[in-house]
Amino acid sequence: MSAGTIRSIHRYPVKSLLGESLDRAMLGAGGIPGDRAWATRDEVRGGIRGAKKIPALMDCAARYLEEPGDGPAPAAEITPREGTAFLTSDPEASQLLTKAIGHEVSLWPLLPADQLEHYKRGAPDNPDFMEELREMFAREPDEPLPDLGAFPPELMEYESPPGTYFDAYPLLLLSENSLRAMAAADNESIFDARRFRPNLLLDCGSEAGFPEHNWAGRRGRVGGAVLQFELVCPRCVVTTHGFYDLPKDPTIMRALVRETGGNLGLYASVVQPGAVFSGDELVLE
Repeated sequence: MSAGTIRSIHRYPVKSLLGESLDRAMLGAGGIPGDRAWATRDEVRGGIRGAKKIPALMDCAARYLEEPGDGPAPAAEITPREGTAFLTSDPEASQLLTKAIGHEVSLWPLLPADQLEHYKRGAPDNPDFMEELREMFAREPDEPLPDLGAFPPELMEYESPPGTYFDAYPLLLLSENSLRAMAAADNESIFDARRFRPNLLLDCGSEAGFPEHNWAGRRGRVGGAVLQFELVCPRCVVTTHGFYDLPKDPTIMRALVRETGGNLGLYASVVQPGAVFSGDELVLE
């Protein structure tokens, strides 16, 4: 059954920075080659951290000058909103990024999965665990928190599945239909795809509501790849941050909680590698 087509393909070379659009990608077990192949370590609180804790990262963008392959990703070029571009391989890259965002960080490539200390969560900002979760997921006291039991269990101890810088799974799908549904439900906020960081932005035709949310637990073929649709994506405070031309907007989360329980988009993993192109059809199996 045809479910839609790929409108655009996106890769984020450095976790939490703006990324780049692609015409094609070879999907594999790690998603799109080079996606989240670099990340920042918080040198104030410790641990690999992104825009949940350091929103200013979103005011920088990253791209590859050399296309990644199967091995370690090449250096990425980082462009601050204000300032000169530099490479992640620059000996002063960490200092340059620290200056750009006003928070001390260091830049790291992916390390092997057995380097567990590298992936351990840093110190919490709030000693109250439940309050820390509410801050991370931008939830009010009367709003439900996501069901964390649906996530891989290692995420309670590690910032990401060791060996990756993904929040949970290697791919995130989002439909333009879902963005339109949210815009119709809350016409005061800007539901721009950049807030939600999809890898594959889909056009599901005239289907109303949030079509990709219905695919969890199923498989689909797109281009030469077969995807396993894992679970809907619980959204966090990152969606409310302001960056570039988008304003800070806490009401984004109020609308998401009201309309979808705080979810938007769908996590996926790759069960059969293959090339995908913009315009490819997604067929549910």
